[in-house]
Amino acid sequence: MENVAEDLDPALTPILLKQTFKKGNTIYLKLGDQTIEYSPNFKFYITTKYRNPHYLPEISTKVTLINFMITYEGLNDQLLGILVKKERPELEQEKEKLIIESADNKRILFEIEEKILLVLSGKKNILTDEEAIKVLTASKDKAIEINEKQQNAEITEKRIDTAR
Repeated sequence: MENVAEDLDPALTPILLKQTFKKGNTIYLKLGDQTIEYSPNFKFYITTKYRNPHYLPEISTKVTLINFMITYEGLNDQLLGILVKKERPELEQEKEKLIIESADNKRILFEIEEKILLVLSGKKNILTDEEAIKVLTASKDKAIEINEKQQNAEITEKRIDTAR
């Protein structure tokens, strides 16, 4: 099936889930109100022209998505990751850990920014509001801590990339 949108016809569900049944020695599939013979070797490919389609979770769990729009650098990094995972798994685990920590740090910084904006948008005078001053001070300390972690992570990541 070619050029599909981000929504698939619900009538395809029996095919996607391979909802087959056996009658005698023959395998069948019920498609709509018709019962058709099904081959275990049957492959169903769906293509789209969307660069980065976002399918609903109900669809994503039924199919295997393959993105052929990968760049040379992205493919090289994926293959290198597979190779390093086999030859030096501890190095790849450390890299994955750094990526997760970096994402967590970015999320925390975003939450800090949201808190600061909430305090600044309040009706109270920021210079006399003790709670606002505590929030801003704690946010500043946490931001400095996260920036130090990020700098250390960048150094470690460069060391890992050199080893890779």
